[in-house]
Amino acid sequence: MLRSSTHNNPNFIHHQQSTLGSGTVRELVFGAEDGMVSTLGSITGIAVTTGDPYVTLLAGIVIVGVESISMGVGSYLSSKSVSAIDQRMLKEEREELEKYPKEEEEELVGMYVDDGWSKPLAVKMAAEAAKNKHLFLQEMAYRELKIIPDNEENPAKNGLVMWAAYIVGGIIPIAPYFALPVQQAVITSACITLFGLFLLGVFSARFSKRNWFRAGFEMLILASVAAGVGVVVGRLVEQLLMQG
Repeated sequence: MLRSSTHNNPNFIHHQQSTLGSGTVRELVFGAEDGMVSTLGSITGIAVTTGDPYVTLLAGIVIVGVESISMGVGSYLSSKSVSAIDQRMLKEEREELEKYPKEEEEELVGMYVDDGWSKPLAVKMAAEAAKNKHLFLQEMAYRELKIIPDNEENPAKNGLVMWAAYIVGGIIPIAPYFALPVQQAVITSACITLFGLFLLGVFSARFSKRNWFRAGFEMLILASVAAGVGVVVGRLVEQLLMQG
């Protein structure tokens, strides 16, 4: 007798309906984090060096504009490359199933046994899968290729999410320079960016059900280190150029 679906715990993430897949969340978090960290590291060095809010703003806008497009295109191309590789592997597997069905069935039996199923049951399962071309391909794709055919990412969506997230993240460290003197804007920019990184970590915890404070603090610390390294490297390069 089948269980009723009422036993499903609505707090478990695999029972929740979400329009954001894992790939979308990855691009969203990566884009926003990189937008904040890269922009903060770049414009802080420019602001401290020039002391000019207009130059800093112009540089920041250019950086966010160019980098957001670059990141979006990069996300699209990388996702499309992975998708193309998966499709090619599925095509080759489909051809093998058509040309060597018995050999592939025996291979599936071996994979079932390796996964812990008993040999007699593995033989029955493989024979059942072999009767259905779609099921046979699905099982071989998952067991041998580690591909889930019906769970492919959308390259265009990933690219757009990355592009938009980078812009939103990049605007945060730039914003104070629109209204504050450079000296105050540098400090304010760093503070609100660090707070924004903490909130981004908290946001990501919604999907993983991690402790929200730990996730936010981890994002804050790791991203702060990256931003700090960017600022230090920028200042060192600047001094070397000035000496030269």
